[in-house]
Amino acid sequence: MADIESTPAIAKADSATSVNEDIDKYRVVYKGTSGVGLGKNIVFIASDHEYRSEESLPALARILAKRYGFTCTVIWALDDKGYILPGSSNLRGLDVLDKADLMVIFTRFSDFTDEEMQHIDNYLKRGGPVVGFRTATHAFHIKNHPNWAHYDFAYNGPVKEWNKGFGKIVLGETWVDHYGTNHKQATKLVIDDAQKEHPVMRGVKNPWAQSGAYLVHPEKMNATVLARCEVLNGMTPDSPVDTTKKPLAAAWVRTYQLPGGKSGRAFATVHGASEDLLSKDFRRMTINAIFWAAGMEDKIKANSNIDFVGPYKPTTFNFDGYKANVKPSDLAGWNSLIMPGEMVKIKKDK
Repeated sequence: MADIESTPAIAKADSATSVNEDIDKYRVVYKGTSGVGLGKNIVFIASDHEYRSEESLPALARILAKRYGFTCTVIWALDDKGYILPGSSNLRGLDVLDKADLMVIFTRFSDFTDEEMQHIDNYLKRGGPVVGFRTATHAFHIKNHPNWAHYDFAYNGPVKEWNKGFGKIVLGETWVDHYGTNHKQATKLVIDDAQKEHPVMRGVKNPWAQSGAYLVHPEKMNATVLARCEVLNGMTPDSPVDTTKKPLAAAWVRTYQLPGGKSGRAFATVHGASEDLLSKDFRRMTINAIFWAAGMEDKIKANSNIDFVGPYKPTTFNFDGYKANVKPSDLAGWNSLIMPGEMVKIKKDK
């Protein structure tokens, strides 16, 4: 494991081209050609520090585009050399949300520019459906853009409706704590008896996740819990259950509404790390959830094809390193490896 640490345009047309190319380096479009999702646009926003959303989101996007016809735009945060940098707030290109039919978000403590946040805010005010993975409960930590302070996961300001930020008002929960020992205790998801016929659970039997549980109570925000966690004493699906931990919410749905905005559907799960997608039932649940959020639950089939498109070799989630020197363009097409690059160790301040 290794350690790591434009020219002015001449004419207006050249300037416009330069700006577009600069924004496009942050994103890849997987465009389907046939299927029930044809004509629908999904935007995936990936930038967390630990759970490898830079890998899981393009994997889901390729399935939805290739197998169902959606147009899926994945947007990553980058470093100053144009390489994907997990957890960075240097992310551009969210203008595609203006015409999106669904937003999938997997960020952690992000602090995007005013321009990018405005696109998110506009989307949510029109009640656009949202699917949030794991750290999306604490998607934003606003330090440099005070106009968006209310999006912060710990917001406790004068706008009471926004208490605890984006996670609470949209998904139904903010960051509280881990539930069990992350990296040592995996999770079995148990479908709620009353929700076994919910469209999101159609064809789902025994989902599990390597990522640990969170201390969450979305029921307090009028969420419908679809599945609850059983904390496992180990990192394999056959590990024994930790009987000292009562089951808490692992996946849920709710209706959200920003002040002055329209209402919209939201699905959230406290899981979604790169290797969680290797669980076929977890992967099916997430694909179903995207259909449900988009108002397409009548198109969900129990035996729909959810096989990966192209090679998917996920990195184990961790804080210490990631696959570096990868540009979004390296993940274009159906057959590019997710994830290429050299595993690097992140230098930490002493």
